[in-house]
Amino acid sequence: MTEVVGVAHLRSVPEVDEDAPPAPVAVDNPALPDPGTGAGTEKRRPVVVPWLTNRRDFTATARHAAGNLGYTALFHGVRMPVYAARLAWMAPRGTCRFIASTNRWVWDREAAPLRDFAVRTEDVEEYMRLARLRAGRIRLRGLVTLVAAVFGVGFALWLYVLAPVYLYAFAAGGVLLLGRAGQQPDAPVVGPAVLKTEVQKLTGSIVLRGLDSIGNAKISAAIKKGGDMNGLRFVSEIVRDGPGYRADLDLPYGVTPEDIMEARKPLASGLRRKTGCVWPSPDPEQHEGRLVLWVGDRPMNETTKPEWPLAKTGTVDLFRPVVFGNDQRMRDVAVTLMFASVVVGSIPRMGKTFLMRLFLLIAALDPRAEIHAFDFKGTGDFGALETVCHRYRAGEEDEDIGYVVESLRELKDELRRRAKVIKALPRTRCPESKVTPELAGDKSLGLHPIVVGFDECQVPFEHPEHGAEIEAICTDLVKRGPALGMVAMFGTQRPDAKSLPTGISANAVLRFCLKVMGQPANDMVLGTSMYKSGYRATMFSRSDRGICWMAGEGDDPRIVASAFVDAVAAERIVARARTAREAYGNITGHAIGHGPENTGTGSDILADVLAVMAEDEKAVWCERIAQRLADHYPDTYTGWQGENVTAALKPWGIKPGQVWGQTDDGEGANRRGIKRADITAAITRRNADRVAA
Repeated sequence: MTEVVGVAHLRSVPEVDEDAPPAPVAVDNPALPDPGTGAGTEKRRPVVVPWLTNRRDFTATARHAAGNLGYTALFHGVRMPVYAARLAWMAPRGTCRFIASTNRWVWDREAAPLRDFAVRTEDVEEYMRLARLRAGRIRLRGLVTLVAAVFGVGFALWLYVLAPVYLYAFAAGGVLLLGRAGQQPDAPVVGPAVLKTEVQKLTGSIVLRGLDSIGNAKISAAIKKGGDMNGLRFVSEIVRDGPGYRADLDLPYGVTPEDIMEARKPLASGLRRKTGCVWPSPDPEQHEGRLVLWVGDRPMNETTKPEWPLAKTGTVDLFRPVVFGNDQRMRDVAVTLMFASVVVGSIPRMGKTFLMRLFLLIAALDPRAEIHAFDFKGTGDFGALETVCHRYRAGEEDEDIGYVVESLRELKDELRRRAKVIKALPRTRCPESKVTPELAGDKSLGLHPIVVGFDECQVPFEHPEHGAEIEAICTDLVKRGPALGMVAMFGTQRPDAKSLPTGISANAVLRFCLKVMGQPANDMVLGTSMYKSGYRATMFSRSDRGICWMAGEGDDPRIVASAFVDAVAAERIVARARTAREAYGNITGHAIGHGPENTGTGSDILADVLAVMAEDEKAVWCERIAQRLADHYPDTYTGWQGENVTAALKPWGIKPGQVWGQTDDGEGANRRGIKRADITAAITRRNADRVAA
C-alpha cells in the first residue's frame, strides 16, 4: 500500500522544462500614482509629510506656494477691469438663462419625461400621482417666485433711491453673477494663472514603444515576437523613484545597455519625453544585459535644484564628504577631496570651469587649507578667489608661466619636507604614514591641506621651455601628494595624452567628465574602458551644462549635476571664507601681496611702489610708477607698463583712479593713477595681518 501511494505521489508531480522561459511579470500597476502624487500603495505613508520635518524642503515648499499665490494675485489683479467688462457684457445672456431655468423649475419641467413615459405606457395610476405632485410643486414654487420677485424688485428700488452709494456694490455683484451665468462653459472669463503640464504615466507599453523606436533590430524583433522568447522582459514593476519613474528590464540576448545609452534621443522621442528626462544606464550589480531606465517628469537641466548648502553659511572639513551637486532624483551628492587628485574634462562651454571653481570654493571654506589657483584661460574665472589664495595667476604669457613654475618648485620642496615630517612622527600619532585631520590641525607641523587647481592645464604642459618640468612636478603631486595632504586638480577642454599626461590621468582618483565628443576623450577623463562599460559622456546634449559622469566616489560612476554658483555668489562665499581664515590666522602669500621668490614680480610690491613715490606726491600715474620701478629695480620690473602696476596692486584692494598731472610737454592731463594714501593704508593692513598670524 505504501508503495502504491508513493508511486501515485511521484506521478502527480508535473515535469519541469528547465529551458522554458520564466513567467511574464506584470509591470503595469493599476494603482501606480501619477507624477507628483507620492509613494505607491505598498509603502506606508508617513504620519507627518516629509516636507514639514525638513527645514530645506519646508522652505522650498513654502516659497513655491507663496510664489504661486503672489503670481496668481498679480495676474488676476491686472485683469480685473477686463473681467468686469466681459462679465457685464455677458449679463443679458445670463439673465435670459436665469429666467429660462427659473421657468423650467417653476413648471416642473424636469419631471416631464416621467409623465410622458406614464402616458405612453397607459399607466393611469402613476400619471395621476405624478400630476398631483406637479400641481403641489407648481403652487409652492410659484408662490416662492412671486414673493422673491416682489421683494427683489422692492429691494432694488430701495437700493436705487435711498441706499448709500457704497451699497451699489450689491448691484454690481448681481450683474457680475449674471455675467458668470452667461459665459460659455468651454471659455470661462476667469482662467487659471498657473497652468500645470500633464506628464504621462510611464507604462510597459510606452517603454517598449520607446525601445522599438531606437532602430535596434534585435529589440524590434523581440517586441514583435512577444519578448520573453528572446530574453526581453521586465524584471519588476515600474515604480516611482524620486521625481520620475524607474523601469528595470532584461534586454534581448546580445543587446547591452550601452546600445540604448547611445540612442537617448530616439528613445526620448519614442517615450514622448525631452532628452534631458531620459537616463538609461546599466545595473552594475546584475548581468550585462540588465537595463535601468529612469524617466524624469522634467529634464534634469530644467528641474529646480536645491540651493547649495554652503551658499550662505557653514565651513568645510576637507577630510569629510561635502555636498557639491545632485543626481537625477535631486538627491544630494557629496565628494571627499582629501587623499585624491581630480581630473575635470569637457568640450568648451559645458561648465568645466564652474565645477573647478566650485571645488576651490569648497577648499576655501576650510580655514586650514592653502589654495593655489592657476587660470591659464586668462579670463579671470578664478578671480573671486584671489583674496584667499596663497598663489594665484591668470594668463598664459611667459611671465605667468614663470610664476607658476616657481610656485610648483615651492610645492615640490614642500612635498619633500612633509615626507620627512611624517617619517619622523611616532607611529602612535601617524599610524598610516599619511596626513590625518588631527595632524592637519596642528599648526606647528605645517601639514595643513594644500589644494592646487589648474584650469586649461594643457597650456603649461605644452609650454616649449617649462612644459617638461611642470609635468614632472604635477605628476609627483598626483602620485605622492594625496597621502601628504596635497590635492591637485586639473581641468581641460581637450582631454588627450598631450594635454593630460598619462602619469596624471592614470593616477587621478576623482574624475568628472562633462560632455565630450568621442571615446578617447571619454576614457582619458573617466578611465580606460569606461566608454565600453557604458559610462559615456558623449550622450550628454549641449543643453546638459554642468551635468557630468562622476567616477571615483563610490563603487560605480554616477550622473551628477553640479551646484550652480556664479561669480557674484562666489565672491560672497569667498568673503565669508576670508573672515574664517582671518580668525584662524591663515591669510598668506598672494592674499597679502607675497609672490614666490625669483619670479621677477618683486618681493614687496607695496614697499617698492611707496619708495618711488615722493612724500609730497598725493597720487602718481600708473605709467610713471612703472617707469620709476624699472629705473630703481631693473632686475625685477624691466618691461613693466601701467597695466602691470594695476594688476600687482589689485590683490590689496587698490584700484586706480583718475589723477591730474603734467605731461613731459608741460600740458595738464587726466590719467589712471594710484594714491599714495592707498599704498600706506594697504601696508598697514598687511602688517596687522602678519601680527595676527
